[in-house]
Amino acid sequence: MKYALVTGGSRGLGRAVCLKVAQMGIPVLINYQSNEAAAQEVKALVEAEGVSAELLRFDVRVKQEVDDALSRWEEAHPDDYIAYLVNNAGIRRDGMLFMMPEQDWHDVLDITLNGFYNVTTHLLPKMMMRKHGGRIVNMSSLSGLKGLPGQTNYSAAKAALIGATKALAQEVAPRGVTVNAIAPGFIETDMTKDLPQDELKKMIPVGRFGRPEEVAALTGFLLSDEAAYITGEVISINGGLYT
Repeated sequence: MKYALVTGGSRGLGRAVCLKVAQMGIPVLINYQSNEAAAQEVKALVEAEGVSAELLRFDVRVKQEVDDALSRWEEAHPDDYIAYLVNNAGIRRDGMLFMMPEQDWHDVLDITLNGFYNVTTHLLPKMMMRKHGGRIVNMSSLSGLKGLPGQTNYSAAKAALIGATKALAQEVAPRGVTVNAIAPGFIETDMTKDLPQDELKKMIPVGRFGRPEEVAALTGFLLSDEAAYITGEVISINGGLYT
């Protein structure tokens, strides 16, 4: 049985991706760090789609936690493997760089970039050993493509994730593993609820924020067999804001 792991799967884009994966008939592992109630809610929604779901609690920043949680799962599922990985976990800690606390810099980079490293390096060898390979989708951002003022830490993390995507894609393509990134613009989630939406919508050609389900649909395609010849790409979904 091939499973999907979605990091940061308890809310926002991660929640929408979990539901999309479930609709594709793929069992889902929902990673979360602290909000168990939200994770349980996503689990129930996934199971309502008729597929199995499990919660995996770990902090993507802490390699030992990642390795322990994934190793326990692998021991309990000796005949199964995680073939689909969505590195979605991320946070914002916005502020002008000259006033940015050091912890805000490290927290943002640690979750996005070190989280990608910790989870991917654990799962990748098993993907590469399997006949049908695997799919990795990394959730980057418009900020990683163009940079946004007040988000030097976030832009740095998401831009680094794009570089990692392009490099890793070339390393693992011969083993049937694809690696792509998605760069959402402004999407209606908890992460953007504090932004001045009325002002920002004026900058977006389609005149609105995106919906999590739209990003999830793109993620689902990149995880599918139909996307087997797409790798090393960064696909924007931003309503024409940055083209």
